[in-house]
Amino acid sequence: MAAAFAAPLAVKGAVKMAKSATASQAYLEGSKVKETKALIAELCRQFYNLGWVSGTGGSITIKVHDDSIPKPQQLIVMSPSGVQKERMVEEDMYVLSSEGSILSAPLPKPYPHKPPKCSDCGPLFLKAYDMRNAGAVIHSHGMESCLVTMINPFSKEFRITHMEMIKGIQGHGYYDELVIPIIENTAHERELTDSLAEAIKAYPKTTAVLVRNHGIYVWGDNWISAKTQSECYHYLFDAAIKLHQLGLDWSTPTHGPIHSINGFLRNVRSTNTPTKARKVASNNGIEPPRRCIVLDIEGTTTPISFVTDVLFPYARESVGKHLDLTYDTAETQEDIKLLRAQVQEDLEKGIAGSVPIPDDGAGKQEVIPALVANVEAMIKADRKITALKQLQGHIWRTGFDNNELEAVVFDDVPEALERWHALGIKMYIYSSGSRLAQRLLFGNTNYGDLRKYLCGYFDTTVGNKRETKSYIEITESVGVDNPSEILFITDVYQEATAAKAAGLDVIISIRPGNGPLPDNHGFRTVESFSEI
Repeated sequence: MAAAFAAPLAVKGAVKMAKSATASQAYLEGSKVKETKALIAELCRQFYNLGWVSGTGGSITIKVHDDSIPKPQQLIVMSPSGVQKERMVEEDMYVLSSEGSILSAPLPKPYPHKPPKCSDCGPLFLKAYDMRNAGAVIHSHGMESCLVTMINPFSKEFRITHMEMIKGIQGHGYYDELVIPIIENTAHERELTDSLAEAIKAYPKTTAVLVRNHGIYVWGDNWISAKTQSECYHYLFDAAIKLHQLGLDWSTPTHGPIHSINGFLRNVRSTNTPTKARKVASNNGIEPPRRCIVLDIEGTTTPISFVTDVLFPYARESVGKHLDLTYDTAETQEDIKLLRAQVQEDLEKGIAGSVPIPDDGAGKQEVIPALVANVEAMIKADRKITALKQLQGHIWRTGFDNNELEAVVFDDVPEALERWHALGIKMYIYSSGSRLAQRLLFGNTNYGDLRKYLCGYFDTTVGNKRETKSYIEITESVGVDNPSEILFITDVYQEATAAKAAGLDVIISIRPGNGPLPDNHGFRTVESFSEI
């Protein structure tokens, strides 16, 4: 049995058994635990019919949901190892403490059944619980999850974009690029624990890890989330396999043709040298080979005046009305929660314009004016903070939906996006505006919907745009072999400097209304994307 399961049955540390109710035999035999056990048995039967847990493979674990117990301290129910998953009943399940100590084990069954054994996946499950605060983890041996790791035996990631089922993966939309890390298989499942933990840490947005020639681990906030995402992942793997069989590339927006080079699949238009090196008119240099282009918005693809004279005023004028109409929705309550936290931090730092926000008990008629005052001050100061940008995105969505807003891009942008797209170059947006706001802008431009050219969106959740570590995070997310394969285009010198320090190729955009650059800044500049 894995070491994580060998600890004493008593819960350690400050968390007392009586507090979490795990010491009570009545609780262990109570309805919440029994329902979770029965649920796992039912899910295993379903997954057996899908081919995910055949041959005794695969496993499921779910935390026993109890509102009175914080999730990190909740009991864990886990399926046993080496049993016929479709024939399991609730009495076959193990119950563990939040630290992995076995609190309840099934009784042995007569021959030909093997003695009961807790899942070999246990240490891996605990990593997902600990590192991602998961509520459920599913381990599948589905054939699709094996085959997609074999198509390119040297790939450390599975990537796919522009597929409807990507929307079923937490934090992703249709236009995003879904990236799943791949780790190498080992002879014994518990030996995967360290490499799975490293993958979880290296890919903070992933909700799954593939194991080459083995299967996949998927986690979610609860069992419904984990099950839904598992179904979407398997669908996407199956789609990638079928596209591969048709000679089509699942990793690009167009799913265009692929061909073989030295036995390995490559996109016809996305090799490391997308086009012959060509002279650049502005500096008579040679264009380096690129796989990705990351674009800033304000002052790069879009006039600063559109943001300052149209978007910001619309948000400022609409914030009170928006909050009043949507106050009781979960989305707006989450926006308010973020704003409260930000304002509290601002008050502690003495930031000008910050005013206290009354508690919810004061009623929305008192809460909303305080929120409006803070938002107006944040907009006036052009704060690049998630709390403001998320709310602005929701307000702008209403404006675009009601045809009250139309985004503006420079005239050279659509042609350049189309040209780069045809060369197989993947394009991303990195802006201080929320990902929602980015999608809204490029989906509603004066040139129509331009999102078909974009593979994904980055905002300040990856980090401040003037910090080098943000560009390192982006480099890891887009999966290039060398940061220099990414071209970053921005109008801000400090952003250019941070990106260059991360190894990216950088061009500064010179557009009407942009701010001045330092003398001898050392960066190549362009006045139009046609120069690139």
